[in-house]
Amino acid sequence: MDIPSGDKRPSPEALLREAENGTRGRLKIFLGAAPGVGKTYEMLLTAQAKRREGIDMVVGVVETHGRAETETLVAGLEVIPRRNVVYKGRVLTEMDIDAILVRHPKLVLVDELAHTNAPESRHPKRYLDVEEFLAAGIDVYTTVNIQHIDSLNDIVARITHTRVRETVPDSIIDHADDIEVIDLTPDDLLARLREGKVYVGDRAARAIENYFSRGNLTALRELALRRTAQRVDAQMVDYMQSHAIDGPWPAGERVLVAIDGGGGSAALVRRARRFAEYLRAPWTALHVETSRELRCDEAERKTVAETLQLATRLGGTAVTLPGEDAATTILDYAHTHNVTHILVARTGRASWLDILRGSTLNKLIQNAGGINIHIATADSAAGKTQRFAFVAPDSPRDWTVYLKSLVFVAGAGAFAFLLRETLGVSSVALVFLIGVLASAVCYGLFPSLVAALASALAYNFFFLPPLYTFTIADPENVVALTTFAIVAVIASNLAARLRTQAIAARARARITEELYLFSRKLAGAASLDDIIWASVYEIALLLKVNVVLLLPRNGKLEPMGGYPPEDRLDEADFAAAQWSFERNHAAGRGADTLPGAKRLFIPMRTGRGAIGVIGIDSERPGPLLRSEESRLLDSLSDQAALAIERIHLAADIEKARLAEETDRLRQALLTSISHDLRTPLASVIGSATSLVAHGAELDRATQISLARTIQEEGERLNRFIGNLLDMTRLESGSLKPNSDLVDVSDLVGAVLQRGQKILKDHKVEIAVAPELPMLSLDVVLTEQVLFNLLDNAAKYAPPGTKITLGAHRENGNVLITVTDEGEGIPPADYEQIFNKFYRVHRGDHQRAGTGLGLAICRGFVEAMSGTITAANRTDRSGAIFTLKFPVPPPSNIEAMT
Repeated sequence: MDIPSGDKRPSPEALLREAENGTRGRLKIFLGAAPGVGKTYEMLLTAQAKRREGIDMVVGVVETHGRAETETLVAGLEVIPRRNVVYKGRVLTEMDIDAILVRHPKLVLVDELAHTNAPESRHPKRYLDVEEFLAAGIDVYTTVNIQHIDSLNDIVARITHTRVRETVPDSIIDHADDIEVIDLTPDDLLARLREGKVYVGDRAARAIENYFSRGNLTALRELALRRTAQRVDAQMVDYMQSHAIDGPWPAGERVLVAIDGGGGSAALVRRARRFAEYLRAPWTALHVETSRELRCDEAERKTVAETLQLATRLGGTAVTLPGEDAATTILDYAHTHNVTHILVARTGRASWLDILRGSTLNKLIQNAGGINIHIATADSAAGKTQRFAFVAPDSPRDWTVYLKSLVFVAGAGAFAFLLRETLGVSSVALVFLIGVLASAVCYGLFPSLVAALASALAYNFFFLPPLYTFTIADPENVVALTTFAIVAVIASNLAARLRTQAIAARARARITEELYLFSRKLAGAASLDDIIWASVYEIALLLKVNVVLLLPRNGKLEPMGGYPPEDRLDEADFAAAQWSFERNHAAGRGADTLPGAKRLFIPMRTGRGAIGVIGIDSERPGPLLRSEESRLLDSLSDQAALAIERIHLAADIEKARLAEETDRLRQALLTSISHDLRTPLASVIGSATSLVAHGAELDRATQISLARTIQEEGERLNRFIGNLLDMTRLESGSLKPNSDLVDVSDLVGAVLQRGQKILKDHKVEIAVAPELPMLSLDVVLTEQVLFNLLDNAAKYAPPGTKITLGAHRENGNVLITVTDEGEGIPPADYEQIFNKFYRVHRGDHQRAGTGLGLAICRGFVEAMSGTITAANRTDRSGAIFTLKFPVPPPSNIEAMT
């Protein structure tokens, strides 16, 4: 961020963070340097003090591990009972998030932040439970050991030779409001181990021999203190920025290295890296883009880009800021970010340039305040390189701009000739200044200096006596001419500088607008092909290069798009692309690796690494990209990579959802088949076996009863298989209703005759209104729908109760209803009962069935342009299912008849 000199306003980013934190709960972490140091004990001790102060708090989860002194501190605190989770035959206990949210205390205690929750919990990790509490405005006290911090996991594994599987992301530490380090000296902790206060039995002895060695404990203590110091330092910087406090506060060391395009920039960055390592401090490489940067040659710009990349590779932060004065911008950034040390290189620039422009080094020393300035001398090999090779953006070697500048001077002189009779000599000089300023605005500094020189000569030759000579007779005219020349040079310089700034601002605005439009285009892209096309087209348009984009497919990179379209890569290009993807580094033309390739390949990076590669090439000679173009390419590549990852994540989520749905349906189908096939099959086999083995011994009535059982259970199996076949037809989309005009009374009569067996234990009442219109329905499908509804009513309504099948007209529709006197339907299940394999659970009672009947009903009804709904009766207990079919217009009835 570019902060103007003298601007003491608070940082908007810091104020925004404060505002966001104002609506969240506060998080305090008790950070243990090692297991057994007493972090849970210290958390409970602090909580007891808060309880005595009247703070409303509860215990979400605390692991005492059977330690008596820890259990004593839980006494008097309100403990929210944990919920039980059954997993693989074991009962696990987990924190009850919903109970705590309903209770909504001021403070909740959550032990063991890195804990992994039981399967089927709302969140897979306990730190996500804590995030939900904080979002609800509840303060949290929690505990975690240093070995569980994600970024330190590898370091701890190298120190202790033990890999910790449960980790928490660093963002939890970074967003903590308070961190209290719980620490013990190695000797004290080893004494606790031997006394059995950490582990019991042989486990303590093994821990002392392996994990809890004196060296390991010392290293873990340092890691805990260092990580806490980083968070405290970040909090201090946020406080300074939000309160507009001018730094630095020397509470912690920070190093800033100012780089330019000089040959010693890389050496300076390496020196800064060593210096920061010595101080154990974070460091930043800063480059200031001034208007003079536009006059740098391409080699110098490339040096700046490579130096910033070097700083990133060495572990620093690379920052580029626009600013008119380098020293002011550097100091503003240093004060804002609490920098304590600035490293700069002594330039090899001529001293007369320092006199004219002012030395950046001198300005830094004079205005540094409490910041230490370190001056590094460039190596002789690194170069006494001239800082600026003055090559104006308008190319001063183009002589036409000088001729055009002289035309401006000639025009100003002609106008001055017209006014010389009415204006004094001093006023004529102002006319010439117009030509100088016009030249500066249109063509830049050097043409305007030529215009200033030509104007001074013309002013002397044509307007100062004696006329038409370069001799000046009056001493006052010498002063006037000298003043005019100085004013002309200053004015041309200022105008040219403003022009340069305007050009740079327009270029930045154009790039910003293009990036904004590109991000909008990517946000609206719904498919991978759209993103690829938008990316390659935008990169080719902005950078004027040929583009090819490669993504991995089946373990191999393949070209997925290009502009202009090109799918083939030669062997050298493909090798460079593959290397760039695997190593997450640039390769190919102009890079350090495989420079013989035709294209330059840049990896497309996200937080999970490279997800693809962008290749660019151009027919123009020289470097493919300038430094600012390289940064633009990086921005475009990053946006494209995030958009592609978004598509991949959406596809992964959809695959996971489909897999979960498939697994759920498979389990439901297996459960249904195991029950609804085996039960009737057992009856059929049992009855058939009895008839075969003892048929001759059984009386006639028993034989008929067994045969009837075989028939009824066989019909039940047939209905089950029929439902599966009907659902298959619905899922495949092959169901085509064969509509015909149907009389509702005839339909009701056919269904009741078919359902005599399933309705034999119930009273059936028919309530069909007279003179109902004919409906355009598929007779077979509609009969199956009503049969399924009657079958459902017979299952859930007690024997002897009444089932009513009715029909009446309502506006332009005919409503067919099936009503029972059962227990009814839970209101939350009104819609879910129409899902495949869904069945209402009523405690330990579960009716026989597949859970497909109502799903088939809805599919059939909607295929015939009708609707089906479920509700409970209002006059008494029971369910009512309503079919609504539109009455066909008379013209359709005539056509069908």
